[in-house]
Amino acid sequence: MAHKEAKLPLEVVILVIAGIVVLTTGVLLFPVYRGTLPYFENGLYGLLLIIFALQTITLGRTPFGDLARSKLILALGLIVASVGMVSCLVPIPIALPRIVLFVCFGPGGLALFLQLIFAEDKSKRWAKYGGIFKQLIYACGSVYVLSMAIAALLFDQRLLTTPMTAIAIIVFGAAICYLALVLSKIDRIYPEAAKIPGGNIKLSTEQVMILFTSIFMVIIGIVLIPVNVGILPFSANAQLGVLMIIFSIQMLAFGNTPVGVFPRTWLVLAFGLIFALLGAISCIIPQILVPLLTVVVGVLNILGGVISLVKMILARGEHTNKPRETVPPMLTRLFITQLTLNLLQTLFGTSMLVPGVVSGLVIGVILAANGCVLLYLLHVLRLLDTLRSGTEGAK
Repeated sequence: MAHKEAKLPLEVVILVIAGIVVLTTGVLLFPVYRGTLPYFENGLYGLLLIIFALQTITLGRTPFGDLARSKLILALGLIVASVGMVSCLVPIPIALPRIVLFVCFGPGGLALFLQLIFAEDKSKRWAKYGGIFKQLIYACGSVYVLSMAIAALLFDQRLLTTPMTAIAIIVFGAAICYLALVLSKIDRIYPEAAKIPGGNIKLSTEQVMILFTSIFMVIIGIVLIPVNVGILPFSANAQLGVLMIIFSIQMLAFGNTPVGVFPRTWLVLAFGLIFALLGAISCIIPQILVPLLTVVVGVLNILGGVISLVKMILARGEHTNKPRETVPPMLTRLFITQLTLNLLQTLFGTSMLVPGVVSGLVIGVILAANGCVLLYLLHVLRLLDTLRSGTEGAK
């Protein structure tokens, strides 16, 4: 009996992960404030900036409203993502992540709230529809108002007592999860209401995730150079945490796991949610999950790389048994690119499980090379899309 595939729009996936991150933060702040757990504040700020950036580059949903996905919007989203990544990876207390996050939550939340009230296609139209759309008004309004409250706490953490701050963050996380639930229900009942990202950027959401992951890999590789010569500190827990969040998004949105693509059954979604929770904890609390996640990430990379290599070898063997045909050069380039990625993925996983065999500088080179090859893969996929559309247009 076939398992029913669960459908979760990317917008809902990102909101669910944001809700998990915020709820986890609120719960963990109680032991943090009691002094029983350490706390990496910029790891949390960086992770939230990454989530804002993902909404921007994949959906055109900026902190100030929906915009067409232009090259400028894509560039700004990637810059915010890079700030978030560096904030996570380098545990140096700097004000930039807090300032950017304050702008996203404060002025951004106010702009979204005003749009909700006055825009013709928002609360006024939703109120006419009634039903679940009235819940959408309440869900959006609560998230926007609470985001402004969080901005106030970012500006001055003394506004509330520490337990009240934790409670406020938990309430904010619950509001985000409620909004995700409402949007998921609307998507199931009215699939035609789904908004396709507009703009002149012709990248699919999967290709945007490839771009995002490649930049993350390159940044890690670059950061590891000064880290290994003793110039900068490095947060291994945040590196692993962000990797787990990336795994989670790909699993929840596309069924793309580190070991292959699977139908989005509820089991796959459950693992995606667990990965998101582990990633959030690892970014917020230093060192506590590093031994576990090192093994998890290492094993998943090795399995993913080996399984993909075996599939490629078997597919190549089947092709050689067939009558000789001319292989298009573009497909050859795609094969070589995927082969290189699988080898780098396996090598990175091995370096995680067997520390010391590969030096830190070499690991940095491997990760940077992985990111560059991913960028080249994106280039090849775009060329294949162009060729495919040209072929279909000629028919």
